[in-house]
Order: sequence, then C-alpha cells, then structure tokens
Amino acid sequence: MTKSEYRSRAPNQAEDSILVKEIVFESEGVKLAGSIYAPKDAQAAVVLVHGSDPVPRMTKLAELLAQNGLLVLTYDKRGVGESGGVYVGPQVGTNNISVDNLTLLAKDASAAINVIHQHDKDLPIGLVGASQAGWIIPIAAHKNPLVEFMVLFSSPTITTLEQLRFQFYTNNREDFWENHTDEDAREHTENDPDKYQFKATDPKVSLSALTVPGLWLFGEKDIQIPVKMCMEQLNVLKAQGKPFEYVLFPSLGHNTNKTEPLDIAIHWIKQKAQSH
Repeated sequence: MTKSEYRSRAPNQAEDSILVKEIVFESEGVKLAGSIYAPKDAQAAVVLVHGSDPVPRMTKLAELLAQNGLLVLTYDKRGVGESGGVYVGPQVGTNNISVDNLTLLAKDASAAINVIHQHDKDLPIGLVGASQAGWIIPIAAHKNPLVEFMVLFSSPTITTLEQLRFQFYTNNREDFWENHTDEDAREHTENDPDKYQFKATDPKVSLSALTVPGLWLFGEKDIQIPVKMCMEQLNVLKAQGKPFEYVLFPSLGHNTNKTEPLDIAIHWIKQKAQSH
C-alpha cells in the first residue's frame, strides 16, 4: 500500500474555498511530493501525469480542474522539485522513453491513484496528461484497476521509435504541414531508419487490453506526433469495441492545453462520472 503523509495548508479563498493539501507518498522506494486540490463537492478525481520535461506539480491546471468540481492530485515528477529519485531525459543525456523509464513513471502515476483513492473512496478516478503521458497513462491504467477513465492531450498512439522518426522528420519546422502531406508523414514514420536503437513501447498493447473510456484531444498542426495516423489507430481500436473518442482542433499544434480542449475534457469527465 502506498504511504502518504499530509501537510495541511489553509484553503485559499481566492480558489473558491478549494482545500489544498500538500502530500508526500512513496513509489518504488522513492518519496514523491505533491498537492491535492479538493473542492467542496467533487464529482470525480484525477491524477495529472507529466509530459517529457522536468516538470514540477501542475498547480495552474490543478486549480482550474478543481474549480470545475474535480478532486485533483498533482505531484512533482520523479527527480524534480521536492520529489526524490532521478529525472531521466535528453536534458541530462538519458533516454526518457526507454521501456524501463516509462514503466517506472507509470508506477508513480499508479501510486498517486492509490493516494487519491484513499482521500475519497467514492469518486471515480481518472488519469489526465499530455504528450509523453500517452505512453505512460495506458500502462498505469492497465496495471491499476482503480483507473476508470483517461484524458490524453496531444498524446501518441504510435510507438516511441515511430514518434522519434516523425519528430526528426518534421525537425520542429513550424511550416512543416504547409509543405508536406499526411502520406509523406506516414511514409517516414513507418519506414525511416532509426537514429537510436532501443526497445520500443507500443501504447496500443495496453490500450487493446483496456475497457475504460478514453478521450484524446489533438491539434491538427502538431509537429511532435502524426495526429492523423494516431486517429486512424484509434479508429481501429474503436472498431474493436473500445470506448475511445477523440476531438481534432484544426488551428492547434502540439499544445492543446487551451480553453476549448480543456472545457471539452472537463465536460466529458463529468459525463463519465454521472454514469459511474
């Protein structure tokens, strides 16, 4: 069982009487530090899962979700902020999308799920994350039966190696989609030689085993993941009976942490909670 220690903080009236509790919990022998944002009448609970960067707890997003009736746990990523452990990523010359690291981060997310469940055992619990979280959340959801839904912003359904091929091909060029077709992107994503050799993680393995609903929010101008290819893969899973949905925003790129996608996500989470 995950241990957690609570350090109370007085509610901030500016946050509409949301109670903020600072917490420390254990995952794989490491202490992770975070905060729980508790509104008065929460309708569902969510754990926020990081992308690839060395990200501390996501307080602004947590406050927004809590103000919309969601109980939120957000924590400093392993090796970041007040959390113990070691951050893995290109910034420090290591591979943050290795199978080992993604599995470890999924265990951290699963430990956070156990903590928020102890806080309120009656609420349906979900995972919310962006980008790299698209590989982490399906693993955590598959391993932890407490997870009842997933929301994924700009998250890949392709493998880690395929994502790198696409990313190297776009080379962060903002005008990429003005000069390339989806067919170009698919060809390179499927067939380019790999610059790095490591075992790939395929999120579709976990997604194929899941029965919980999932919502993906994509920006059509994304140059980090091939969105159309991911949507096609989700269509295949949907045809197999998976309760997966996606929404495409034509004007957005990889950053879908915007008002309209967030509003849609919040509404979707509340719908799922009502059918709980």
